Amino acid sequence: MSRIDDLIARHCPNGVEFKNLGDIVANHDSRRKPVTRGSRVAGKYPYYGANGIQDWVSDFIYDGTFLLIGEDGSVITSSGKPVLNWAMGKIWVNNHAHVLTALDDSVELRFLYFYLATIDISSYVTGGTQPKLNQGNMNRIRVAVPPLAVQQEIVRILDTFTELEAELEAELEAELEARRRQYAYYRDSLLSFPETGGGTEDSNG
Repeated sequence: MSRIDDLIARHCPNGVEFKNLGDIVANHDSRRKPVTRGSRVAGKYPYYGANGIQDWVSDFIYDGTFLLIGEDGSVITSSGKPVLNWAMGKIWVNNHAHVLTALDDSVELRFLYFYLATIDISSYVTGGTQPKLNQGNMNRIRVAVPPLAVQQEIVRILDTFTELEAELEAELEAELEARRRQYAYYRDSLLSFPETGGGTEDSNG
């Protein structure tokens, strides 16, 4: 039996409790501040929108670790999953993404990040051409809340795979770049022909 199976057997013999998302997170949307592109001052801090980093600016309004959930526009994937971003450090967030932290130490925010990426939230999204996940509907999303030990082990396992994936992507990109350089070298070598001496004489007969 694996460690996670053992933890579930010991801590969740009768299943896992489900709660509304709004009951287990703290919402920091009131501090968001949109800035038009023309008014932004370039800098080192990421400026987040619904679907991730939109720009880099000279100031920040949040400092910490946050789960961002798309509110307007890019709020749902083609498979119905929410648009999520994991943000750390000093950041700026506009009014197109909800800004969340765990309400208390009974919930791992990273666990919620992984869990929410697996569920269909189509029924919570309103609007047609401009989809919206308002705060009220977001708070009603039902999420599994296993005991903290189970959450932490799930996070450990999934973070290990995330790190491995990043390492493999970096290695593959390095290998691909090496092959590109190799291709360019052989292309240039194979297609570089010396011109024959002399020229074609013009003859009038």
